[in-house]
Amino acid sequence: MELAMMSAARMAALFRKKKLSPVEATKAALARIAAHNGRLNAFILVDEKGALAAARRAERRYAKGEALSAVDGVPTSIKDLLLTKGWPTLRGSKALSPDQPWLEDAPAVARLREAGAVFLGKTTTPEFGWKGVTDSPLTGITRNPWNPKMTPGGSSGGAAVAAATGMGALHLGTDGGGSIRIPAGFCGIFGFKQSWGRVPAYPPSPFQTLAHVGAMTRSVEDAAMLLTILAGPDNRDVYALPPDGTDYRKGLGGGIKGLRVAFAPTLGNRRVEPEVAELVAKAAKGLRALGARVEEARPELGDYGAVFQTFWFAGAASLMSQFSPEQKRLMDSGLVATGEAGAKITLPDYFAAVKAREAMGLAMAKFHERYDLLALPTLPLPAFEAGRLTPATESREGWVDWTPFTYPFNLTKQPAATVPCGLTSAGLPAGLQLVGRLYDDRTVLRAAAAFEAAHPWPMPQI
Repeated sequence: MELAMMSAARMAALFRKKKLSPVEATKAALARIAAHNGRLNAFILVDEKGALAAARRAERRYAKGEALSAVDGVPTSIKDLLLTKGWPTLRGSKALSPDQPWLEDAPAVARLREAGAVFLGKTTTPEFGWKGVTDSPLTGITRNPWNPKMTPGGSSGGAAVAAATGMGALHLGTDGGGSIRIPAGFCGIFGFKQSWGRVPAYPPSPFQTLAHVGAMTRSVEDAAMLLTILAGPDNRDVYALPPDGTDYRKGLGGGIKGLRVAFAPTLGNRRVEPEVAELVAKAAKGLRALGARVEEARPELGDYGAVFQTFWFAGAASLMSQFSPEQKRLMDSGLVATGEAGAKITLPDYFAAVKAREAMGLAMAKFHERYDLLALPTLPLPAFEAGRLTPATESREGWVDWTPFTYPFNLTKQPAATVPCGLTSAGLPAGLQLVGRLYDDRTVLRAAAAFEAAHPWPMPQI
């Protein structure tokens, strides 16, 4: 296997045996960035000097048998929504000045720095992560490695592209409405939004309790290894779950025999493109072949799109209130318009959405009394043309309209993963989404690992 495409777990094992150096792994990732970032636009910032210096420090630790963690020396990227000491965090926006001290790491970044991960740079995002594709006034258009004419999805599009192309082994994304799972689905990698509160976050997202920080990787094991680090304590997040020291790699190979799985070909009667529907249905049969008890069933969640939009638009309004008219003229007009729409939401309407969200959570809790997992499409369509907010062939008006299967589980705070489940006739990935009961992150990871072992997925040949 080419070094740049090696899993983080394999890299770390070879580091420990002194059969591979973190410097070699970092150089391989940097070479991939140099070769492909100009065309795909996955990174806004690459710190070659800093990455190599960190890799040399890791190399010395391994030589002494003093590795800091399971991810020590592993090349890693950070989405440009997450504060990173010494690097600008511009959030895809021209409205923010890079001329600031940048003295603080976000919790996830801090945990990885303490663990010895090698930071390569920062990956692209739409402005403040507001939409399901990745382009911004600051960084331009990020492109899908399976077909550069297509979008990688968003908002963690740069991270997904980096993962799929070997520009690092571990990647931090964020997910407020599908922003890990959408690009992971479009780019054919593994993405995991763990239960809300499992990974501390700071400063608080403008989208509040919808927002998660999580893993984007080429393998389930790597994501489990990354989550084990990210779930460490950080008291800057007053809403975070108490850390319990769980090693999420343990039990990954336990299989899914006997698990009760509900397969939902769709939710709320949303249309799924035929090729995607066929691939996801075949994946559900694959779960049955692995011993799961699979039956077709779907939860009833009401008008969850309207509920999500209330929270999302209100969050955008809160965000936009921090900027002057002059700054807004530099920003994505779609984000500004979303904030303007959010400012019109009344307090009674907002609290009605709160009550509806609570009802959704209760409905899913009752659903999971019968089923251990819900399996459904990650997205109803494959990647479409880059530079667009919505597919040209659809009448859908906003990104929320073509992502109807991801954001419900931000509202309910449940763990949800996407695993690649095949390619369309045009050679574009489709994703199977696996959703677990609240706080049962390990079962989602175990099921994803079982599917991966039985149905290994390809990476783009670039």
